[in-house]
Formats: sequence, C-alpha cells, structure tokens
Amino acid sequence: MFENITRRFTDIVGRIGPRKKISEKNIKETLREVRVALLEADVAFEVVKDFLSRVEEKALGEGVLKGVNPGQQFIKIVHEELVGLMGPVDSSIHHAEQGPTVILMAGLQGSGKTTTCGKLALLLKKKESRKPLLVAADVQRPAAIEQLKKLGNDIDVPVHSEPGGAPPVICQNALAVAKREGLDTVILDTAGRLHIDEEMMAEVRDIARRTKPHEVFLVCDAMVGQDAVRSAREFNEQLELSGVILTKLDGDARGGAALSVKAVTGKPIKYIGSGEKLEGTLEAFRPEGMAERVLGMGDVVSLVSRVQEHVDAEDAEQLRDKLLGATFDLNDFLKQLRTVKKMGSIRDMLKMVPGVGAHVDDLEIDDGEVGRIEAVIQSMTPKERQRPEILNTMRRDRIARGSGMQRMDVDDLLKQFSQMKKMMDQLGRGKGIAGKVKQLAKAKREMGDLGGMMQRMMEAGAPPGAGNGGEAAAGGRRAAGTKGSVARPSLAEVREKRKKERQNRRKSRKRHKK
Repeated sequence: MFENITRRFTDIVGRIGPRKKISEKNIKETLREVRVALLEADVAFEVVKDFLSRVEEKALGEGVLKGVNPGQQFIKIVHEELVGLMGPVDSSIHHAEQGPTVILMAGLQGSGKTTTCGKLALLLKKKESRKPLLVAADVQRPAAIEQLKKLGNDIDVPVHSEPGGAPPVICQNALAVAKREGLDTVILDTAGRLHIDEEMMAEVRDIARRTKPHEVFLVCDAMVGQDAVRSAREFNEQLELSGVILTKLDGDARGGAALSVKAVTGKPIKYIGSGEKLEGTLEAFRPEGMAERVLGMGDVVSLVSRVQEHVDAEDAEQLRDKLLGATFDLNDFLKQLRTVKKMGSIRDMLKMVPGVGAHVDDLEIDDGEVGRIEAVIQSMTPKERQRPEILNTMRRDRIARGSGMQRMDVDDLLKQFSQMKKMMDQLGRGKGIAGKVKQLAKAKREMGDLGGMMQRMMEAGAPPGAGNGGEAAAGGRRAAGTKGSVARPSLAEVREKRKKERQNRRKSRKRHKK
C-alpha cells in the first residue's frame, strides 16, 4: 500500500540524512518534496498543511541548523510528526466489569466489515482468552448472515441470528443469549449501505441505544482513499466512535487514509487488516511502525511480533541445534516453509525489513513459489526427505511427475538445500567460537559473498540519488581491460538473464501441464 510514498520518502531521506551541514534553503526545498509526496499519497490537504507547518517550525530551530548531525535530526523530526499525526493509540479494548462487553461494528457496504468481525473475534479469543459471540444484524445484504455463520464455524465461535427479525431487536436479544451462555464479548455486525443515508444511521443509532456498546468501531476500506476519511467523519457525527479499523492495507491504495483519518476525525486507528485469511491478518495499529515504514525504515517490532506468534521458542531451539548439528533435513525445511506461510505474504514481511520496503516492487517475489516447493517435498517418501542424497535420476523424475513440476525445479531445490546444509555443516564442525567464525568465512567464500551481492542488488534498485548506492554499485564493477580486474557482466545483465530463465521455466511448466 505504501510503496509509492515510501519510495519518495526514501529518496528524500537518502539525500538529506547524511548531510553534515544543513541550511534554511535545504529545509524548505526538502519540505516542498515532502508536500508533493504526501499529496500524491492522497493525504488530506489541510492535514498536509498543518504537518509541514509543525515540521518547519521545529526544523528551523538552531538545534537542527547547527546540530552534530543536522540531516538525521531533520529525519527524526519528520518521524516524530508522522507518529503524532497518526497517534497516540491505545489498541486495548475496554471490557465491561459486569456482563458481556459489547462491540458495535459499523461501516459502509463492501468495507470488509463482516470479515473483520470474524478476525476480531479470533484475535480476542486467542490473545485475551475471551469467549465471543458474533451477532448477524446485517439483514440488508444477501448472504451476510450465511457468511458470518461460515466465519464463526471456521474459528469455532457461536453466531446469533434471527432471519427476518429487526436488527435492533436481534442485537438486544443477543445480549440475553450471551449472559445465559456465559459468553463475555458480543460483536455486532450491523448493516451497511453503498453510501451513508438516514435510514442506515437511524438503525445504527437505535442499536447503540438498546445495547449501550462499550466500543464502537468504524470499519473503513483503505482502498477508497479520502472517501474513507469522509465517511469516518460523518459516522462520528452520528455515533460516538471509539476508533477506526482500516482494512485492505495490502491493496494498491496510496496510503492517504491511514495518514489522514486521525487528524480529520480525532478518532485513532485501532487495528489494521489485510487479506482474506482470518488468522494473523488483523493487528493492533502502531503509529511508530507505520511512520518507520513510510520513511523506508521498516517495522522490525511488528515483524518480530508476527514471528513470535507463529514460532514456538522450543521449536526455534530445536531448529538451531539441528542446523549446527548438521541433522537438518527436508522434513525440517518443509516445517519452516509452512510456518512462513502462516505468517502471511512474503512481500508484506519484506516491507517490514529496514531498507527493503521501498524496493519490494523491484524484486521478483512469487508467493506461489512456497507452495510449489511444498508440493515437491511432499512428493518425496519419508526416507528421501531424511536422506536427499539418495535421490537419483529416476527418483527425481518420479517426484517431478508427482508434484506437477519440471525436473529442473526438483534439481534447483535440491541444489539450494545442499548448499545451505553444507554451510551449516561447516559452521557446526568449527571448534569453539573462533573455529566457527573461520568455518563460516570459508563457507561464505565457497558460496560467494551473498551479503555483498544482496547489498549491490539493493543499491542498484535504489531510486536515483538515494544515498551513494548508485556510486557504490558502479564502483564495485571494474571495466573490462583494466589492469588487475576481471571482466564480468553488469547487474542489469545478470538480472535480465535470471528473469529470462524464470520465464522459460514457467513456459516449460505450462507445456508440461497441457
């Protein structure tokens, strides 16, 4: 969602961040670029104006102009103001001391409200050990009730519905059901419309009057940009909102709604959602993490939090022992792949890695590749997974046919696994820390300087003027014929060659399927 604005801000940060001296002229020029970046991201004009005014006021102080590192101080001011623009946020839900906690979910039709009800119920059930009840009060949209029942069945949460009943009465009756069944949280899925009208607002107000909700969340579709902010403002005038849940952050929206909604409505974003999966796709909103992502700094806290949710500490310890003990096999590799799949899209996780978020679009990442690798490994026998060295030509051909892949796909997977295991094996045989460091250095020499290669790829893909990456990448390649140098293809040529190889493999797979 934030690729475009992150790319622009990364360019700005790359130019002004390293500066040891900064002038009023530098600051004003940079703020003009920031203004363009925010307006292009569909941030409300009045929000942009106030934001730039605050940044300029702080940046023109003597501390920045004559500071030890003025460029970094300026970036720090921008980061702090972005956090202030979207926060502070308390994502906790204020539960009732007696009786069930009532959460009213409102929003326009198509905003993802019903799916978000299921996600929120699962989140409360797993993280806070709550016993939620989902209430199907959307009788306007066809199949809304059936959709909520399906979601409730998937996450093992009861759903209360009364086909043909009036939504305010359905919600009121649901409270009595929750008390009787010992359920401590009631989530009301109310009706939406394609646009705000008085009939819908009157219905939601009546539900709120009868149920006295402890939290009123407005579900907004981030894909509609400033329309999401306008609908939030109108809902807030009719209802006393507790906060906003912003959905579809994995879409191609420009990010303006996330940066504007708090400033325009005064109501914070409580949660953000992405994707259609129920588990792991709704998380508490962190303005600090969002500001870091916008500035191209990643969001390490959210990334670590996501990993901790899906990786057990004991499993991580066993994996480490297997890696260093050279007993890591394809069964363990398959287990790690499935863990990665649970954590969500690889692209989404890479956006949280510092320095990578702005360049994810430049990387050819296919999330479907994980599924294809999984298919290859599952086509092996248990013995073959434990001892991949026994996979001869006939076995590999059988695995390729069983997984629907090409022989070259099986060969590539086994080659990559062999290289990784070789490096881990050499690391594990080292005597003491010094020995391990030497063995790791040897393994790195044999496999090539992967870290340097990744750094050069990132620098080559960086926007023009972002730091000195372009110069470093150019300087790393000596021209053919220079004394003491070795002629080698440029990064662009290598990437083009690999791209063609991947295209040829895809065409080969399609022909094989036909």
